[in-house]
Amino acid sequence: MQTAGEASRPRWPFAAGTGLEISVSTAVLLAALLGATLWPGILSNLFLLLSSVAWISLLFLFRDPERTGPSAPNLVLSPADGRVLSVEEIEERDFVQGPARRVSIFLSLFDVHVNRSPVSGVVQLVRHRPGRFHQAFRPLASQENERNLLGIQDGEDRVLLKQIAGILARRVVCRACPGDHLTAGQRFGLIKFGSRVEVFLPPHYAVCVRKDDRVIAGVTVIARKAYSSHPADSAPLRERDG
Repeated sequence: MQTAGEASRPRWPFAAGTGLEISVSTAVLLAALLGATLWPGILSNLFLLLSSVAWISLLFLFRDPERTGPSAPNLVLSPADGRVLSVEEIEERDFVQGPARRVSIFLSLFDVHVNRSPVSGVVQLVRHRPGRFHQAFRPLASQENERNLLGIQDGEDRVLLKQIAGILARRVVCRACPGDHLTAGQRFGLIKFGSRVEVFLPPHYAVCVRKDDRVIAGVTVIARKAYSSHPADSAPLRERDG
């Protein structure tokens, strides 16, 4: 099942929810082109150049390529493009409600900013928390920055995602609602202009990425679920193929 926003989404190459920014930048570009045509000069040409750069940059930033990733039920896919900041064991109280393995991913201005579900399951929690706008790669951004929490029930397991705004990212978009069923790799939202995404997994998941690894949303496997959820059978924190 698709989210309400995705079900009506036209198949165009840009992220849903970015139409306003693209429309405004296109209007500015057309105005600059008209101005350079009617009143040629250094200033009008400079404005046209800057408008063109801004328009191309927005199209690049809001691109939304089609992706096909692995579909095995025991896999956890990356929810975002970017670089792994850290892999840690922590206590998570909002949704996992106990020991969890956190994978933090930093998205630069050059990464695709569309977020995808890491697992298949039913959305049980959607919660927005206002906050500050520290640089997204700083550790305190996880607790103090503007963020959205998305909790997914995958069978008996609970998986939590945090969409965290950064110093430039001032808007977090989440189109999923409680009761929606998401499939692994399905789009559910985005964070505009650089950000951070964190995944919190139960301890019986074996994380298979490490700090500074590059990941691709909906494609890169970041963890594997063990067949047993008993604490005594917990998987190792990090696991690497090959």
